[in-house]
Amino acid sequence: MTQTVRSFTVEPDDDDIRLDRWFKRHLPQIGFGTVSKWARTGQLRVDGKRVKPEDRLTAGQIVRVPPGGETGPRKPASRRELTEAEQAEAEAMVIAQDRAAIVLNKPPGLATQGGSKTHHHVDGLLDAFVNDDGPRPRLVHRLDKDTSGVLLIARTPGSAAFFSKRFSGRSAKKIYWALVVGVPELSEGMIDAPLAKQPGTGGEKMHVDEENGQSARTRYRVVDKAGKRAAWVELEPLTGRTHQLRVHLAAIGHPIVGDGKYGGQDAFLTGSISRKMHLHARRLIIDHPDGDRLDVTAELPEHFAASMEQLGFDESLSAAEPEKGPPPPGKDDKKKAARQHAKQYRKARRGERRGRGGAPTGGKPVRRTPKKGSPKKKRD
Repeated sequence: MTQTVRSFTVEPDDDDIRLDRWFKRHLPQIGFGTVSKWARTGQLRVDGKRVKPEDRLTAGQIVRVPPGGETGPRKPASRRELTEAEQAEAEAMVIAQDRAAIVLNKPPGLATQGGSKTHHHVDGLLDAFVNDDGPRPRLVHRLDKDTSGVLLIARTPGSAAFFSKRFSGRSAKKIYWALVVGVPELSEGMIDAPLAKQPGTGGEKMHVDEENGQSARTRYRVVDKAGKRAAWVELEPLTGRTHQLRVHLAAIGHPIVGDGKYGGQDAFLTGSISRKMHLHARRLIIDHPDGDRLDVTAELPEHFAASMEQLGFDESLSAAEPEKGPPPPGKDDKKKAARQHAKQYRKARRGERRGRGGAPTGGKPVRRTPKKGSPKKKRD
């Protein structure tokens, strides 16, 4: 048992967390009753001041913890030993990572979480990213098993809380690509259709329910079309209901290619187009705990890219793609452009003056006399 006073600096990941939650996160061997007693008797201090368990902390503050209070040894982060194949699979999905996040490109067919009949999933592979003394990374949002693309993983409990708040507050922007059967009548629009669990399916399937469903809205835009056979659409879900994009597209008569669950046999194209589902989380834009914005793009899976090529769709046509043009102009470039603009402006003005005050082609110049009452200009 610790016999000395301990001091801890509140890290950025713990900004705005309740004091009792901070203890549960960092000193779980100290129970809530002990924390309450310390706060009540003034032994527990933050920046030298008395506090309550429900008070919120700010990054940079110093938490003074009195000696003792341990109810048992602290349990190290649990970690499952992965096989070499599992370790390689986890690492192959990584798009980007930093101290707060790991961004994966989830392949189709891999579940995000486990279930009664699902034992291989992304959550189980996160042990590949556990440091010796660090916390286990955790999921902060989900993708359907057959949906591929950007999946954000939080490295720490603090970043998990931060990202979760952005997803629930709908400030995170998610852009999906989908291939759909047929071509929507309107090239862009909003699908506003409440969703609910379909009775008799055990919650495994959703449907549009105008009376009892939860609000669900999806913005869409047709990027390109292959005759009347299929279309490539860009989707932005403004709410996060289960299977929202799949149900909404099927509801307007254009199911996602390969989505037999909601489109039936009509969801499959003839020919060599893959029967796998063509729904991909292409891009995610979300605030980062460090104050920047995280903007990541996931490459298409093999079957989706092949279908795009067969249907004649060019990925560069997407208006939502990150800009990959030349870097912004520097000071010298801006000055040069300004001089060129001024030169063109003066040239245009000279032509304008000649048109107003000059003679017709081949004639003599027209002399302009001052108006009555105005002083005559002196000649030099």
